[in-house]
Amino acid sequence: MMQRISEAIGFVIAPVWNHAQRMQEITRWLMRFFILAVVLSIFIWLSHQPVFTLKHLQIESAGHQDLKHVHLPAVRSQVLDKVQGNFFSVRLQDVKDAFEALPWVRHASVRRAWPNGLIVSIEEQKPLGVWGKADQQKLLNVHGEVFDGSVAELDENSPLIEFSGPDGSSKEVLRLYQKASTWFKPWDAEVKSLTLSDRYAWHIKLSNGVRIEFGREEEQAKGALDQRVAQLLQYWPQVQQKWPNRVDAVDLRYPNGFAVHIVGAPAKPSTPAIKVEIPKAYQIAILSHDEQRIEEWK
Repeated sequence: MMQRISEAIGFVIAPVWNHAQRMQEITRWLMRFFILAVVLSIFIWLSHQPVFTLKHLQIESAGHQDLKHVHLPAVRSQVLDKVQGNFFSVRLQDVKDAFEALPWVRHASVRRAWPNGLIVSIEEQKPLGVWGKADQQKLLNVHGEVFDGSVAELDENSPLIEFSGPDGSSKEVLRLYQKASTWFKPWDAEVKSLTLSDRYAWHIKLSNGVRIEFGREEEQAKGALDQRVAQLLQYWPQVQQKWPNRVDAVDLRYPNGFAVHIVGAPAKPSTPAIKVEIPKAYQIAILSHDEQRIEEWK
């Protein structure tokens, strides 16, 4: 046992040149490191040559439409200082983040273009409406996301819907808008505004001037609100016949009927003006109005 240990120690401490096989193995590794160092040196030298200095930044739309709100001045002032390095060393994530910080850019992807350029593909924001109060107004896109685009940059004829709701409720507001837009297609009416209260009751105003009041959805049985809207549409001709062009609001928060607000109606309505005989007494009551591009930069 001691003899074997002595032989092992002697092998370790013996001069390397006494073992040809070990010398060959070390030589092979040294040659590999040398070749790798030479290749890396050449690569580093080449990467710093002027031919790889970034000179072109091409901006294109991710969709099939021209970019309307991403302009060269904004790119120069807010993005170019984030483009550091050359073709090899530039951090694509930094460039992507800089573009996505622009108000009208929803998403950006960046790729290198040999030998000295970058191509940025942009998904531009598609505004659906304005969000919030007039003094703090932002825009809401078609995905239910609030962004900081300026209303002043939009075409004056762009149809914008007015939205408002509690913080973090924009996607819920979009869902309600989509639902309401479907409900009132038979009236050929569009939703012009939708407001969600802090208690998550909501109301809409239609293009025909009528305002519809809704309660909290979670307080209602599944499908109950759809049924109420269907009944409103069913009996609406009777309402119009009795009060043509005088209804300015409808309240759907009643379990067995709905109330219509009539312009110039008495402050205290009497017996409901219309009573429809259905399995559950469904009533329409009167309430007074007083309750009421490719671009290239070189």
